[in-house]
Amino acid sequence: MQRIAAHACMALLLLLRAAGEPCSAETYPNRPIELVVPFVAGGTTDTVARLIAQRLTDSWSFPAIVSNRPGGGSTIGTSLVAKAPPDGHTLLVTTIAFAINASLQKQPYDALNDFVAISELASIPLMLVVHPSLPVTNVKEFIAYSKAQPAGLDYASSGPGTSTHLAAEMFNAMTGSKLVHVPFKGNAEVLNALLGGHVKSHFALTASTLQHVRSGALRALAVTTEKRLPDLPDVPTIAELGYPDYEISSWQGVFVPAGTPKEIVGRLNREIVAMLKTPEVEARILREGAIPVGSSPEEFATRFKNEVAKWARVAKSAGLTTQ
Repeated sequence: MQRIAAHACMALLLLLRAAGEPCSAETYPNRPIELVVPFVAGGTTDTVARLIAQRLTDSWSFPAIVSNRPGGGSTIGTSLVAKAPPDGHTLLVTTIAFAINASLQKQPYDALNDFVAISELASIPLMLVVHPSLPVTNVKEFIAYSKAQPAGLDYASSGPGTSTHLAAEMFNAMTGSKLVHVPFKGNAEVLNALLGGHVKSHFALTASTLQHVRSGALRALAVTTEKRLPDLPDVPTIAELGYPDYEISSWQGVFVPAGTPKEIVGRLNREIVAMLKTPEVEARILREGAIPVGSSPEEFATRFKNEVAKWARVAKSAGLTTQ
């Protein structure tokens, strides 16, 4: 018994020592990895984070766990990662909200300088949909109809500062349309109001709306991506209708705290990109209504920087920024 107890104590001491030791690329990982998702469990981002956690757990000698830290418009969980040791054991799995929040108001972290990009994970297209009772069948008619309404035409969003909000504001700015914001608390509330005809238009995530377009409960006028979607080949892009600079896709990506060694960044990137290329993960992400991406740290860092600048312009044009 004494020998067993001694071995147990030694194992505990080694574990505690590993937890307190600085980590190099050669010893990484030396303790469990935490993937912080700054949203509630159950969404697409949470699903993809759990796929990553399983991949890292299977590949490495320490488990990876998902920690949901919602609140503050995703700033609570994001702040935790910003303050974490830069050793690759704390990852942020987040969305386009990270870039939009940085554009709208001052955050308790510096989005561009307190984090290092690992990889974009997936892209989620949006589409402009209307209730069938609205007497429009294309974007040109939609713009004209909105301008003809004395009080403008209402559009729903899943909340201020979301991609569904900023997509409409960018559309307003580029087309001169007269759309009036009606915010809701999430996509479920938006869909209920839209399907019931209580609001007439919405820049929707295709993942949650495509089935209603196919059933005829909603009418799709355009998609917000650079190219038409395979699932909606007859629905044009807004860009091809005379607004070439219009493009928005919600996205998901992985970041780590600034100062994380390049070797660790590279190792995480290789594992995650390899995971995204497996047929089973690709199929799972597609079922979520998203498109798997996978990119280099440099590619994703450039995309993120451009996204922050883009949404800062849109927010300023719409009078949304508080900075």
